[in-house]
Amino acid sequence: MSDGISYDHRHIILGWGVLVAEMPLKNWYGIPFQHFCGTSPFSSWRIHAPPLRFAHMPNIVYFDLETQRSFGEVGGFTQKHKMGVSVAVTYSTANASYRIYQESEMQELVQELTRADLVVGYNHINFDYGVLQSYTVFDILEQTRNFDMLVDVEQRLGHRLKLDSIASATLGVGKTADGILALKWWAEYKRSGNHELLLKIAEYCCYDVKVTKMVYEYGVAQGHIKYEDRNQKVLELEVSWK
Repeated sequence: MSDGISYDHRHIILGWGVLVAEMPLKNWYGIPFQHFCGTSPFSSWRIHAPPLRFAHMPNIVYFDLETQRSFGEVGGFTQKHKMGVSVAVTYSTANASYRIYQESEMQELVQELTRADLVVGYNHINFDYGVLQSYTVFDILEQTRNFDMLVDVEQRLGHRLKLDSIASATLGVGKTADGILALKWWAEYKRSGNHELLLKIAEYCCYDVKVTKMVYEYGVAQGHIKYEDRNQKVLELEVSWK
């Protein structure tokens, strides 16, 4: 049975204390999972980037978070520590599972990140850590080992790329939503208390973590990634991510 989220594991650990081993049979806030993280075309991705194999199997943690507020609501990028976390998601290669964190569990999230052999993300150093920093007294960047794909891509190309531009060209699948929609879901959730909206944010964040994971694995395995330029032409970019 496919769990609808990844080809190389069988369960998700939820921050709310729920271990989901058989996706169609479990519930989260009373909502049937069916296939958590949706009926996406991700099941076909297994042909693009096979799971990595390491001699000593380091614990790589892939990470992303969604915020409660936009830049406009907090006064710009320099005020990102005021944005708040709605949902955060990690994928750990040590236990081959996703974990979803709610805001009250940020200390646990920081612990997972600081204990990882490597944290991999896309713009997580300059953005996600800035948001998360307000929840801890520890300097997250100093306490973690990181590989930020956006930083590496920008150094190689001289300009930034959106993760969706890389994922669609490299893997053939783009993102399922955008951050603005996730903000709308959060605002509506706070007004209505409808946990289905919180589930939507978690699904979206899970997909982003999966995209991050598979782009990184592809780059490690193939020595390059692909991206769409401003004219929608697909180009290759050599990378050294091993």
